[in-house]
Amino acid sequence: MKEINSDLIKRAVSLADEHLFPNALETDRAGEVPSQQLDLLRESELYGIFSPVELGGLDASPETQWAIIEALSGGCLTTSFVWAQHAGPSKAAAETTGPMRERWGRALATGEARGGVAFAHLNRPGAPTLLAEPDGDNWLLSGSAPFVTGWGHIDVVLTAARYEDLIIWAMIDARESESLSSKRLSLAAVDSATTAELIFTRHYVPEATVTAIETFDSWAERYKTGLRANGSNPLGVAARSIRLLGSSPFEEQLVEAREHLDSATSEELPLARAVVGELCVRSAAALVAQVGGSAMTIEQQAQRLAREALFLLVQGQTMQIKKNHLQLLTNK
Repeated sequence: MKEINSDLIKRAVSLADEHLFPNALETDRAGEVPSQQLDLLRESELYGIFSPVELGGLDASPETQWAIIEALSGGCLTTSFVWAQHAGPSKAAAETTGPMRERWGRALATGEARGGVAFAHLNRPGAPTLLAEPDGDNWLLSGSAPFVTGWGHIDVVLTAARYEDLIIWAMIDARESESLSSKRLSLAAVDSATTAELIFTRHYVPEATVTAIETFDSWAERYKTGLRANGSNPLGVAARSIRLLGSSPFEEQLVEAREHLDSATSEELPLARAVVGELCVRSAAALVAQVGGSAMTIEQQAQRLAREALFLLVQGQTMQIKKNHLQLLTNK
């Protein structure tokens, strides 16, 4: 079992407190994450926490990754959210034995290249929105991938497309072409993360760019175990709201919610994740109430944190998490 890297966590906490949080309001209003914010993360080597040492990464333990994500999200969720997408392609490049490991593995591990993901649509009920069609040994992608974060800041996007009961995972260059276009989404929170819907029109995907092919059921089972990392975002926003509130019962509730999330089994994770989401909303709302009318001005951190708390009710949401959120939020 990998050890928790306290030095890396301290580095992330310092970066969040000294740089990200003081600039979070400006970033929130900027329309996109300033490049210098992402450069700071690269200079701190934090892009490497998802990659193995042999590729130039830091091979950080899951526990270290969770703590770093929490710290950065508490500094500036917008910046952290763009950076966190890097985990998907970094791990995919490291775990494949194909050409994508050679092309992207080291570049992603060092932060020389930045990655994003396009798979949120897999959680949507109903018919798949992005389909893969065989073209010999290659593939043609058609349809849409909504909610791709960091568009314009990333070099490669790990994309999931459905073919019958299979998921085709491919590393696609993050640039527009005749067969790949983007539509910028306007979000009520975390808008500067530049989230876009990607539209594919028989977009050619060479076999060499495919990192994995798996059944949808096997992915769904695997995805459930990854919900712990997802919970670090609301933990970070809640922790920042609670710090700004001062001494309150929320401090103990935060510790309990984090411990619940850490110890939860894959079957228990949806409820544990929802508990954190509900705490995030309550603590941010309490901060707004404490600050008063000025909390509604764009110069106040309270309104930003409250909007981010609402955003995190739906980010990474599964049907189980949604059900648990609704139960917690409507239970008197």
